[in-house]
Amino acid sequence: MLLAGDVGGTKTALALFESRGADLVPVREAALPSRDFPGIEAVIARFLAGGPRVAIDAACFGVAGPVVDGRCVATNLPWELDEQGLAAALPAKRVRLLNDLAATAHGVLGLPRTALATLQAGTPRAGNMALIAPGTGLGEALLIWDGARHLVVGSEGGHADYAPRSDLEAELLAALRREHGRVSWERVVSGPGLVAVYRFLRARGGAPEPAGLAARLAREDPGTVVTETALAGTDPVCVQALDLFVGACGAEAGNLALKALALGGVFVGGGIAPRIRGKLADGTFVAAFRAKGRFAELMAAIPIHVVLEPRTALLGAARIALSLRGGGG
Repeated sequence: MLLAGDVGGTKTALALFESRGADLVPVREAALPSRDFPGIEAVIARFLAGGPRVAIDAACFGVAGPVVDGRCVATNLPWELDEQGLAAALPAKRVRLLNDLAATAHGVLGLPRTALATLQAGTPRAGNMALIAPGTGLGEALLIWDGARHLVVGSEGGHADYAPRSDLEAELLAALRREHGRVSWERVVSGPGLVAVYRFLRARGGAPEPAGLAARLAREDPGTVVTETALAGTDPVCVQALDLFVGACGAEAGNLALKALALGGVFVGGGIAPRIRGKLADGTFVAAFRAKGRFAELMAAIPIHVVLEPRTALLGAARIALSLRGGGG
């Protein structure tokens, strides 16, 4: 049996897979709130206790954070993860930790076209690809073409310095600098980032927050509330916040495409993108993606796809677990 995990700041998704030929078949899966547990070992124990006892041959976990020498301190969780400790705790013969976006990238490589929504057709060709994924944080990964296959390279590019593109975004940067000191792209292009943008715009405009919206923001997930309100068009500040967010996401996706020379395509993943698919397709994202001066024509030739499959990171982790069981990696 193979165990795959997608460890995020909000939830940890786990799944058991069986391999049947070239296919991976999910046997059981669950998503548990990450912050309800002291560490990944406790999450795994709860998950495994919910079904029949199984022998785990190999396991792979995608984690939101940098993985160095088989260890990871999660970026948005007070957790430390270690391959050797996990192998002993499971127990499992082989365990691999990956950056969560690296796991997602491995999953993207196996997705059917029906699991993607195209924002820009571009000119499909063999070459490097890139993945950007706003969620609890902002993840990025590279898929480097070696002439025969894509090699996945993890990245912490979401923590690179944020660059404003307008006077309004320069004001946003100044406001975020007062709060955080240094400002990364993740401070803007993420769920918490969207809320920060909304708060900035609300304070800047001086318009009072509608009572119903204030009540929802107090009792529900603020990022979800801002998103839903913006998509419904019932509050102009929420609409403006989502518009700025999507433009910033497109701009950073374009930056990533330039750095990777991602002529093979750019994928937009994470938990937020499928929920705002219509907004991503209205031209705001693509316009910001293409706005790279002398390279605008090149940017227009790069395919852009939204990843619709919510289990992509799990599927990628399962693929790596399968390769571990076979003695690879």
